[in-house]
Amino acid sequence: MFRIGIDLGGTKIELIALDASGEERFRKRVPTPRQYPSTLDAIVELVNEAELVIGEKASIGVGIPGIVSPFTGLVKNANSTWINGHPLDVDLGKRLARKVKVANDANCFAVSEAVDGAAKNSAVVFGVIIGTGCGAGIAINGQVHAGGNGIGGEWGHNPLPWMTPDEHHSTSCFCGNRDCIETFISGTGFVRDFRESGGEAASGIEIAQLMEQGDVLATQAFTRFIDRLARSLAHVINVLDPDVIVLGGGVSNIDAIYTELPAVLPNYVLGRECETPVVKNLYGASSGVRGAAWLWGRDS
Repeated sequence: MFRIGIDLGGTKIELIALDASGEERFRKRVPTPRQYPSTLDAIVELVNEAELVIGEKASIGVGIPGIVSPFTGLVKNANSTWINGHPLDVDLGKRLARKVKVANDANCFAVSEAVDGAAKNSAVVFGVIIGTGCGAGIAINGQVHAGGNGIGGEWGHNPLPWMTPDEHHSTSCFCGNRDCIETFISGTGFVRDFRESGGEAASGIEIAQLMEQGDVLATQAFTRFIDRLARSLAHVINVLDPDVIVLGGGVSNIDAIYTELPAVLPNYVLGRECETPVVKNLYGASSGVRGAAWLWGRDS
């Protein structure tokens, strides 16, 4: 049985077809039309091409940068704004003559890494994407835990825990609130903090490279970043206590995170003990599209 996963992003639509063992059998990406009917057309065309190659119909899962509201059935909170307000799963289902599952792309990331990635066979996985923004998803037994409101894993839009006086009311978030976790530990937040201290860099990776070269400001900024990341993840551990935390996004490529973070996490976890593995993703940028395919689990 084949599973097709689709990553519907703001600039590209990517499709992957996996066989029953999780091996990739087809992959293609096309530019994203910035209109809803054309987006449906592009997805249907990709699915038809993939199924012509693999020789059979497949299950369909779609990852989006938003959610389908469990109350209205309509997409909301997507930065690909032209899909907001539409019943994407229903419309695609009609066009493809089968049920289509749609989930947030961070949840797809968590599912991918839980099924056959860096957290393979772990029961409870918290998947974090730290890039331009900061999002997360929860996978339980290899499937999405979206919650009753459809926003399970929206950890980046909680306040930074245990804020210091200089952190309080220091940032504004696009969501309308202040001091969100995203504004501190996203790649954007990391760079902002470094620049405010007098440094100059275009990305978190560049800051890490400067730190390796002995730059004092970069070292101080990275120390602040690790402490804020530890606080943010300890908050999750104190509530959910996942078996594994998997990091994705551009910032996850900073190797020093995985050596420095474990020593700081126990400072904020209840009981001052913490052995929760925090690991780098296995599939990188492919995790989202693979996770969309795995929205239909092994037993589906």
